[in-house]
Amino acid sequence: MQRISLVLGILVFFLSSCSSVSVKTDYDREIDFQKYKTYAWTEREVPDDALAQNPLVKRRVQTAVNATLRSKGYSLVEREQADFVVVIHAGIKERMRVQDYGRYGWYDPWWGPYGGRVEVSYYEEGTLVVDIVDAQKEELVWRGMGTGIVKKRVDPDKMQKDIDEDVRAILADFPRGQ
Repeated sequence: MQRISLVLGILVFFLSSCSSVSVKTDYDREIDFQKYKTYAWTEREVPDDALAQNPLVKRRVQTAVNATLRSKGYSLVEREQADFVVVIHAGIKERMRVQDYGRYGWYDPWWGPYGGRVEVSYYEEGTLVVDIVDAQKEELVWRGMGTGIVKKRVDPDKMQKDIDEDVRAILADFPRGQ
């Protein structure tokens, strides 16, 4: 049952809009990104990769990454000619939110006050990771991560639009190609 829930969570995977996605990036400061002009995809096994659970969503993310890199001036080529390779993976965690509305009412006996309310809700938080690996050195040179609340999407076009926006936000700081 948990596997079905995970697959359904992935099927409707992505985060609602750029404003709800928290993006973090890091890179190797000694790398000259101006030398990169071409890229390829590579498959690396990542433990508990949520994208591996759903190839349809993975293809949507790849489509979004391709469009974003193309808009930055990079060309998709065969692995042997690539300056860098792209690796994508994702994870989903269940989170709990507790909201305490404080004490309402005036009656406060010794055994505890009446009134007040605490709400507990659960939600899924997803993180998409885009890794850029130098093709010759086979070392990670850039990483972008987008984290946000997983929204349930049933419309594939809306899902693709959301994924496109999130990937653009993740790759916004990745340098432009030549």
